[in-house]
This record gives sequence, C-alpha cells and structure tokens, in this order.
Amino acid sequence: MFYLDDEGRITGIGADMMRAVSEEAGYDVNFKRINEVTLKEALDNEEYDVVMPFGSAISSAAGYETIVSENLLQTPFTLVKGGDRNLSSINELKVGMLKSLGGAAETVKQIFPGMEIVFYANMDDSVKALRVGEVDALLNNSYVWSYVLQKPAYGDLSVQPSNMFSMDFRVGSLDTPKGHEIIERLNTGIAAVPDTHLQAIVLDHTSRKLYKYDFYDYLYQYRLFLIFGVMLFTALIIITTMRMRVMRLEQEEKVRQLIDRDPLTGVLSLNGFRKRVEELLREHPDVPYLISYNNIKNFKYINDSLGMTAGDDLLRFWAQKSMEVMTDEDAIGRIEGDHFVVLRKAGSDEKMLRDEIDVFEPVRNYFIEKGKGNKVQICSGVYVLTPRDHQNIDVDHMIDFARVAEKRVRDNKKEGYEFYNPEQWERGKKSAHIIAHLPVAIKDEEIQVWYQPQVNYETGKITGAEALCRWNHSRLGWLRPVEFIPALEDAGLIYDLDCYVWERVCKDLKKWKDQGKYRSVSVNLARCDISEERNISGHFYDLIKKYDLEPDQLHIEITETAYTEEPELLKKTTEKLREFGFHVEMDDFGSGYSSLSMLKEVPMDRIKLDFRFLTGAGDPEKGRIIVSNIIKMVHSLGMDIIAEGVEKITQADYLKAQGCIEMQGYYFYKPMPVSEFEELNNRIEAE
Repeated sequence: MFYLDDEGRITGIGADMMRAVSEEAGYDVNFKRINEVTLKEALDNEEYDVVMPFGSAISSAAGYETIVSENLLQTPFTLVKGGDRNLSSINELKVGMLKSLGGAAETVKQIFPGMEIVFYANMDDSVKALRVGEVDALLNNSYVWSYVLQKPAYGDLSVQPSNMFSMDFRVGSLDTPKGHEIIERLNTGIAAVPDTHLQAIVLDHTSRKLYKYDFYDYLYQYRLFLIFGVMLFTALIIITTMRMRVMRLEQEEKVRQLIDRDPLTGVLSLNGFRKRVEELLREHPDVPYLISYNNIKNFKYINDSLGMTAGDDLLRFWAQKSMEVMTDEDAIGRIEGDHFVVLRKAGSDEKMLRDEIDVFEPVRNYFIEKGKGNKVQICSGVYVLTPRDHQNIDVDHMIDFARVAEKRVRDNKKEGYEFYNPEQWERGKKSAHIIAHLPVAIKDEEIQVWYQPQVNYETGKITGAEALCRWNHSRLGWLRPVEFIPALEDAGLIYDLDCYVWERVCKDLKKWKDQGKYRSVSVNLARCDISEERNISGHFYDLIKKYDLEPDQLHIEITETAYTEEPELLKKTTEKLREFGFHVEMDDFGSGYSSLSMLKEVPMDRIKLDFRFLTGAGDPEKGRIIVSNIIKMVHSLGMDIIAEGVEKITQADYLKAQGCIEMQGYYFYKPMPVSEFEELNNRIEAE
C-alpha cells in the first residue's frame, strides 16, 4: 500500500488515494514514515495529524480514544505459503507480517484471536523465516502480493486463495476536536472522489505496474545461464592456461636451442658446450679426454678484406669439417667470433695427425681453393684432462687452460698447436692479477716514472731524458716492464698507464721549471693510444696548459707499429701534434719493416735509431754501412737523430764519427728514479 519510488518519495495505493481525498477536502498532504513500532504509539505523537492505515477505531498506546474516517478501500488480505505446503486452520497459524502493518495486525488479532503474529523489518527477512519454517505463512494485502510475487527469487511462494479476507482501509486520529474536524473533512473528500478514480489508482499500482527487476533479480532469473557461462568461462580459462603452458614449454625449448646452439654454424654455443661436456664426463668417467681451443689468426683481416660473408662461410666450413670426424662421445662449440673449442677422446699422435689432415688442412686452404687469398693460419691450445677434472668438473677452467696454451702459440707469432703446462697457467694468473691491480697501483703510486738521460757525446751534457715505467708491486715486488706491459696491452689498459705516466712527467717538468730548470722529456705513445675516439693531440695540449709548460718540453715517441695499423690516422695525429709545437720522434727506427714508408709519409722531428744494426746477428760490416747511410739520410731530410741502446765506447765513437752526436744507453746512464735524476743533473750543472 505504501512504498518509496525511485526518487525516495512515499507512493502506493494508500498514498495516492490519500492525496486524492486530501485534495477534495482542501488539505495539502505531507507523508512521513512513522518511527514508532505500532500505530497505537504513533497516535500519541503530536507531530502527526492523522495516522494510516486503520481497519477500525482503536485506543492509543496512552489509552486515548480514536476516531477513524470512512473506508477508502476494501483491502483484501491473503496468506502466502512456501511451495505446496498445506496450511491448517487460519486461527491456529503462526503468521509473519511486516512491522509497517502494525495497525492491520491489531485488526487481524481481533478477527483471529488464536493467530500468532511475528513481525519482520522487511519482506526478505519474512520470506527467509517462511522458508526455514519459522512461521507457517506470510500475511499481507493482495495488492502487495500481486507486485512482490513477480520477483524471481520468490518463485517458490504461492498464494493460499482459500484463506482470504478483507480489511477496511481508513485514516485515524485521536478523538479530539481537531481530530474530529480533520476526519469530517476527509470524509467529505472520500465521498467526493469518484469510484472510477479510486479503481484507477488501484490498477496503476497492481495490474498496470510490473515488478522492477534489480541486479540480484536478474542474477536469480538467469542463474542457470550464469552458471553455464561461468562453467564455460572456467573451461576456457583451463584450456587457455594449458595451451599457454604448452606454448611456454615450446618457447622455452626454442630459447634453450638458441642458448645451447650457435645460430651461424649449428655447433654448440658456450652454454651448450658446458652442458654436453659435463654429461660426457659423467657418462664416461674412465675415458681420457682432451680439450682444444682453436682460433684463426688475423680473422679481422679476412672480414675486412674479403667481407664478413666470406668470414662466415669459412666458420661454417670449419664447423662442418670438425663435425665430420666427431662421434657422439665428442663435442664442439663456438665460443665467440672465430674461436672454437672441442672435446675429443685423447688418442695417439697418428690420430691427431689424421685430424690435422681431415680438418685443419682443408680450413687452411679454404680461400686458396677458391682463388681468393692466402692460407688461413690456425692457432690451437690443447689441455689433457686429469682424473681430478672428471671428479670435479669445471668446464670453464678446462677451457681456460687450453686458451692459455693457444695464446702462447699466438704470442709467438706462429701457428699450429701447443699443449698446456702449469707454468703457462701461473703466468696467466700473474697477468690477471697485474691487470686487476692496476687501478690500485696508480692510486697508491706503486708505478714510478724513471728517467734515462740522453746525452750530447761531444759535450757530455744531458740534453733530455726518456720517461720509463717501473712498478714496485705491493705483493710481487719490483716488476720489469716485460712482466706487465704485454699483460696491459692484451687487456687494453696501456692507455690508462700511459695517461698516468704523461701526467707524472708533466708534474716533474713543472717542478723543475719552477726551480728555473728548463728540461725536456720524451714519452712513449703506444699504437693503441691512437684512435678516432681519443683526441690524443688535444690531450697533450691540455696537459701542457694545465702545468704551464712549453710544447717543446714534451717529446712524443711513436713506434712504427702504429703506422702499420693506422697509417692515415697516425699521419693526422702527428701533424696536429706538430701544429701545437710538440716534437715528434720515430722510436725504434729500423726494427720493423715499415720504417722507410713511415719516414716518407709521416712528419717527424727526430729519429731514434735502433742500435741492433751493430749489436745483432749478421755481418757487422753491413750493419755499419746501413747505420752510416741512415744517419746521412736523416740529416739530408733535415731531421735530428739520436741512437739508443749504446752500451760500449766503441759504439759511441763510431756513431760520433758518422755524425750522430746524441745518444742514450747503459754506457752513459741506466734508467733511474726521479730523485737520482735530479741529483745527477744538479751535479753536472754545478761542474
């Protein structure tokens, strides 16, 4: 009879009828939901003018008499039961009603005194009580049931038509003068409202009004579809998950293939080689094995001169030839570039010779057969596994041993193979320690700059000096240059060392200049120091500006090996150095094969003559002739010359006779620490 619309206003059959009656009676009606539990209590609340609905006059909770209006509507009340349950006599039932029907409940109790009534706050609570057997039936007016029973969730409820009765729908107030006046005017309005209007109101809220489904109604209505959908969705999730798992396994297998196989040659990658070697050594613990580490000398030259495609073809050919002679108990892997590593059963010398013929000879002659170039040179290092290697498998360690042996072949500028021995490993460990310790050595000044004086043989005066390195290692003691320079060259750290030396030399030159002593020092510029990325000429210029030096105080010595690798870059670098005012010298002239080409192409200020022409093997007379003509040639080109490595007076006299006055060598002075060099200069200058 009463409910809230979508905007929260009270509406329903009772509300609309009261609005129609009030309008006829000349009242503006304002509905308010009572907060009291019963209509009797609401009658005593002075805030309300009238209370509805009433079936008949009753006393208020305080005992006051009431007055009720004429009947607005004959309201049929119906019992609703759960399922097909049979109800006993209505007078003996336990019935559930809404608390809002407290007034109607009073009338029901008058009609059916034996009925037990239980009140519930809302319809859902009352339905739950019915379903669990807390009450026998629910009682409400038929208009409410015609709407509510459209709710899908209440589909198990049914009307008990044999247990229907009607109740009046009236408005009540306290029996006071004011109450009498209001009720009388409302009665006038009731009489004035046409029956057709009242019937229309009933129809608007019953047969003309469809139940408005909410979200939960739709869930209930379509629960079977939802259950099927959830099951279908779950099945799809399971199928998709399984498919994704299969795809992931397939992808993992592809990734494993990529990780374990070299895509260029088809042999194992380093990772795959490790795994295979571990498997073979575990499967064959008593089989003697060896590991060889192989690479091509000057492979970069092949790529640069013949193209990378030719280089790749060569690597594929090498891999193919290697696999042709291998069994399932062998393994081959490509580590990087042109570096291959092979695990083979250790056999006789005849077997190794056969492998040499079957594999390495075709590889060496690969480009000759194609008419494209010279023989390919291959360096190999071989490590024979020990019983301990089978017990404690460390594949990387074994490869390192073979690599050490291969490096010895490569460093000796030859090809072929060499077996590993422990001394090589110790040298390798020492080199690794030296490389790792360099930053600490520079920071702690373990590396010292020593000076070897350069003299004018005619006057005996010191004309300059060459800066040389000496390393007083904190653990290894004094290291000779031959012990650390090659290791740093291999590691690409010579530039770091040279930068440190150049800086120390400039500091010493600055100190001497501040003391009024103008000196010059020659420093070495290695071939690996010169690159497009490094602005070497700019670096030297910044140094002399930093220490307020003159460019001619710093002489730059360059060996011809720098010319053989990057002739154009070297030429550009020396030109820039000379533009800045530096003296550029060719170091070790005559020790290589490109001295004359470098002398012709690269601008130089001074030549340092390698005195091996007089002290080395061969015909001494020819050596003297060559030295004599070199000196004349250098003078003819307008350049200065200094001879290094002079160890005897006879050598010095000969050089002087040929016109070479400046010399450097053990005959005059050995390299010495800076303090001794300063004392020597001070003593000579004081004479």
